[in-house]
This record gives sequence, structure tokens and C-alpha cells, in this order.
Amino acid sequence: MAFSLFCFYTVLLLLVASSSASTPNFNPPYPKAISDLKDATVKFLGLQADDLKISGFDVREAMVGHSVAYEFDVEVDNKVLPFKLLEDVNRWDYVDLPIFHVEEPGRTSDEKGLVEKKTSESGLSPVLAPFQLAGPMELWIQDAKDMRISLPHDVDAGVLKKVILADGAVVTVKGARSVSLRHPLDLPLPLNRTNNGFASGLLSLAEWLRHASRGQETPLLSLRIVGPTSLTSPSPPSASSSNKLKLKRLAPGLVELSSSSKTIATHVLSSFDRQEEATALLTPSQFSTLWPLASINGSNSNLLGFETLLASVLGPKANKKGSFKLLKADVSAQTFMKIGFAVEKKLKKGDGIWEGLPGWRTKPENVKMHFEVLAKVDGNKVVPERITPLKPVLIEDTVASNELLGNVSMSRVPIVHPPPDPFAL
Repeated sequence: MAFSLFCFYTVLLLLVASSSASTPNFNPPYPKAISDLKDATVKFLGLQADDLKISGFDVREAMVGHSVAYEFDVEVDNKVLPFKLLEDVNRWDYVDLPIFHVEEPGRTSDEKGLVEKKTSESGLSPVLAPFQLAGPMELWIQDAKDMRISLPHDVDAGVLKKVILADGAVVTVKGARSVSLRHPLDLPLPLNRTNNGFASGLLSLAEWLRHASRGQETPLLSLRIVGPTSLTSPSPPSASSSNKLKLKRLAPGLVELSSSSKTIATHVLSSFDRQEEATALLTPSQFSTLWPLASINGSNSNLLGFETLLASVLGPKANKKGSFKLLKADVSAQTFMKIGFAVEKKLKKGDGIWEGLPGWRTKPENVKMHFEVLAKVDGNKVVPERITPLKPVLIEDTVASNELLGNVSMSRVPIVHPPPDPFAL
């Protein structure tokens, strides 16, 4: 009797302990950013059937990397053609970002702002590699309250909103998050012209635009730069170098940078009819870089790729006299994330999956497809860019020998003797 009571109380204590213990949550709720990504991905694939099951989107398996995005809008024959190109991500890492955390209910606006600040500091605001720009052109600076300017020593120019680069002035831009074209450009054709064995293409277009800017025939090339940290003069070979820049204050927030070694062009283009003259003025040394990006070599693989893409877009028009318009050009440093998910569907008659399967094989009830989504991290949002199906692991079927031989006894299988090989030992 005592033993029975002991067993009863022991079971009762175990039941109380198990009921009070917290059951582990094997399906934790998605963070809002991942939940929005899941909904956008499902909508992108057009999955609305009730018999589908979406799994995955585990933030523990999400990988983060940085890349550079190029966006262009080209107008040809009154048709606007948008393009978007992405550089390959060199490195993917497992990063615990604040947007991967489940948002707690009742969070105040100050706490949300702190999360956004931590998100920005955790690597979600990458910057472009330092690059050089050459005048004549104008730069509109955005979000540059703490930007410094060095010529080569630091100069207190206040809060700069606009910087004019005179002809011959070259600056190095560091810490920029994006660079974009402020006004559309009308560019001449034909695109493919040669001079001294050098292919013109984009280089001749850039040189034409440079001559046009020098002659004030067209407005100055205008760029918007977001978030630069510094504008510096390229390092001179000596202290007495003539590459030093001079700063001139034109208005509050507006300065002009000029070079003491400024070279005035003696030839200026006035219309599209003088394109041949522009080509004749070009020399092999001028073909080495792409104006106004003085740091990009003419043989750069990305530049050659852009030229091939542009030629394919223009088609036969690329070799004829005329013009086309560049409406938009934007280069930005982006943070990307890739994460896997799976879609499971119940099979029904008529789906076509069962066709071709032998009668002895068990018919599958579900089919599962695996995908990987590449998404752009934009602040606290994650926007899907590309969805790639993953190849499933091939499963080898193992079949019994009696199934292959038609359930025939091995004693009835004829014995076949191959011809003897005189080289066999």
C-alpha cells in the first residue's frame, strides 16, 4: 500500500512539473523584416494554392554580403529601357543583424530609433570604394555635414552642398554610398568608331561630353553624391607639384575647386555634325581613362561589358548617325542577404509526377522544391531581387535482382562463357 501511494505521488509530481515547465518553441515567430520577405517572395512566385506549405526562412541560415548595383534608364526611339546590374558578392558571412530579431510589443519610438541606429552601424550602410572625378562638372552633396575637404591639407569650408570642379581639377571621393546623374544626357551616335587602333565606344562618348562641357554648349555634367566623408586632392609626387587645388568660396555651401595646371582646350565641339573632329582629336593617352571617372581604365572589364550591353540595346542604330538619351544612371553600394526556403505540395491525380514510375515503386504523396532568394536590405526592409531554384539531391534507386530478372531463379539463367583473352594471366 505504501509503495502504491509513493508511485501515485511520484506520477503526480511529474505531471505538475511537466505542466509548469515551458515547452520549447520549435517554430519561433518570424521577425517583421523576414515575415515581409516571405510574403513578398510567395507573392512573387504566385503561390496562392491552399495545398502548399512554405517552410524555411530561418534567420540562423541567412547570409549577408555587400555588392555594387548599377541602374540605368536608356531612351531609344521614344522607348525607355531600364537595366539593373549587380556585381558578384565576394564574401558571404553569417551576421546577426538587428532586423533579424523579433520586435517586442509595446516598443516605443525611441527604442525603434535605437534599433535602426544599431542596424546602420552593423554594416547595413556599405560604401563605394574610393574613386576619382575630373572636371569640368558639378557635385551636389547630400548628407555631408561631417564631410572634410583636403587640398592636401584640411580646409574648413563649412557645410558643403555644392562643389564645382573646374577644368583640370581632380578629386578623390571617399565614403560615398551612391552616385547618380541629376539631369538626363543626350549622347551622339554612331557608337562604334575607331582611332589609332583603339575602340571608341563609351570612351568617345565621354570625350565628346567633356568637350561639350568645356565649350559651355551644354549644361555642366551634374552628379548627386550621397554620404561622402571626404573630398581630397590626389597625392602629389612632391610638395611643389602643380597638381594642388585652389578653393574659392562662391556662396554659403558653394565652393569651386580649380587646378593651377589647368589646360584650356583649343578645340570645342558645337554640334553633332563635328563628331568626326572629336574622334580625330583623341589620342591613345586619352583613351586610357573614362571621363569623368579618372580612376577607371579604358580596358576595365565592367566598362567593356557596359559597352557590349549598350551596343546590343541600340542594335543597328548604334552604327548610324543620330542620338540617344541617358535618363538615369545610379551606382550604389548595397547590402544583400540570401536565405533558403522550401515549398511542399500534395500530389493529386493528373499532376504528371506519377507518370513513368514502375508499378512496384511507392507513389510519393508530396513533392518538395527548394529555393534560394537573394534580397536587398533597405533600412529595416528586405526586398527580394532574385529567386533561384536549387537542384535537389539525386536519390539512387535500389532494386532487387529478382525484379530486374523478372523473378527468375538464378539456376535457370544461362551461363555465358566469354572468349578467352590470350593476354590474361
